[in-house]
Amino acid sequence: MNKFSLDDTIAAVSTPLGEGGIGIVRVSGARALEIADKIFVSKDGKKPSDYETYTIHYGHIIHRRGVVVENDVSPRRCMTRDARRATRDEIIDEVLLTVMRAPKSYTKEDIVEINCHGGIHTVKKALDLVVKHGARVAQPGEFTKRAFLNGRIDLTQAEAVLDVIRAKTEGSLKAAVGQLEGCLSKDVTCMLDALVGIASHIEASIDFPDEELDIIKEESLEGKIAGILDKMKGLIDSFSEGVVLREGVLAVICGKPNVGKSSLMNLLLRRDRVIVAPIPGTTRDAVEEMISLNGVPIRLVDTAGIGEVNDVLYKESSGRSKRYIEKADIVLLMLDASTEIDEEDLEIIRLVEGRKKLVIVNKIDLSTNTTPGVARPGVVGAAHLFKGDAVVEISVEKKINIDLLERSILDMVWSGKYIQGEGAILTNARHKELLDKALDNMLSVSKAVKDAMHPELIAVDLKEAVFNLGLIVGQSASDDILDRIFENFCIGK
Repeated sequence: MNKFSLDDTIAAVSTPLGEGGIGIVRVSGARALEIADKIFVSKDGKKPSDYETYTIHYGHIIHRRGVVVENDVSPRRCMTRDARRATRDEIIDEVLLTVMRAPKSYTKEDIVEINCHGGIHTVKKALDLVVKHGARVAQPGEFTKRAFLNGRIDLTQAEAVLDVIRAKTEGSLKAAVGQLEGCLSKDVTCMLDALVGIASHIEASIDFPDEELDIIKEESLEGKIAGILDKMKGLIDSFSEGVVLREGVLAVICGKPNVGKSSLMNLLLRRDRVIVAPIPGTTRDAVEEMISLNGVPIRLVDTAGIGEVNDVLYKESSGRSKRYIEKADIVLLMLDASTEIDEEDLEIIRLVEGRKKLVIVNKIDLSTNTTPGVARPGVVGAAHLFKGDAVVEISVEKKINIDLLERSILDMVWSGKYIQGEGAILTNARHKELLDKALDNMLSVSKAVKDAMHPELIAVDLKEAVFNLGLIVGQSASDDILDRIFENFCIGK
């Protein structure tokens, strides 16, 4: 990110570009109200600088033709003053203007938001006019970066803003909102406070050896360290589930042609996304869609059937299916209950051997064996192939056991490890890396305390642990770290 001064007034479009009901131009900085005064004409005759905070006002955005503006490089600059004044003012749009005064705003600066009609040209002209009067276009994530630098939020909360925007399901949104509200910050800050307290006592024993402050031998010290270690390990252990909530799980449906893969895809999506036909090989390419199962984002992929077909195009589709299987977090292996397992099935079974998978036996309504729990003809003589694998029998056509299938997929995702709403959960790889480092530091501290090593050696690891935890919430974060974090944001946030 280019280095700009925080004294600049910044502006950007904060809504997606394109046609829509509304388009918002956000302006933040010391000159936000001054700029608004120059371009906004209200029906009540007042200027934006006269308005109270948290108020919305109706009026028009005006390009005053008779005014020479700061950044105007248009040909009008070559006109005489009288000629410019003779040019009529141009109404850009009918708008609602919102005023939020510092320090109680998103950035803790004065903010003006211009709510225009949501057309590309209209919003662009409004932004251009703001820039001409002294603002500059904001960098990606600069509004949120200012909120962090001005002390309104810490770095974990700033990162959570992006997670809220990108949340794919209710579960991922809940995790992101929890972090935005400071759930993770509180845990990290609590550990930091405890570490600083321990470090200050150890530093005192080093600086004042004559005072006989032998904190290393205090039994309470080991207990405090053990508590911090447990908290760190708990957060680190939550990361695998946190990544699921944030990124989703890649679940690949595979099987030989005509076992019902596309029909299952449509059923789980609750809509006809994939063409379904009784002709084997109808699906020629992988189709990926996102579904939500109990708040968990599942990237569901319907693949082309895998088998020996004398068709060049189909062979390529089969190859793509195999590549998707290699990347899958979970394989949904489909078999046909109405037929015996054949060589094509066995080839696919061998292909997914050792992978995390759920065996789905479809078309049980066509099976001659209707006794619950008894092996279907399609798996007779092949039960040994699925030892240790979860097996669920369904009928896509008759919608039998679909709820059971969805619960089985969730069981494969969570393995009973995480229940939403239990507290802070780690979703960010940066946080995980820093916690891993802090955990290593604290393990060294724990061992040094037990071995009654010299306080100076313990203090070194304690300082490192404090430093690593501090980086999580943004203490002493370098400009390079901040740039890497905020460059992933959209420009208007």
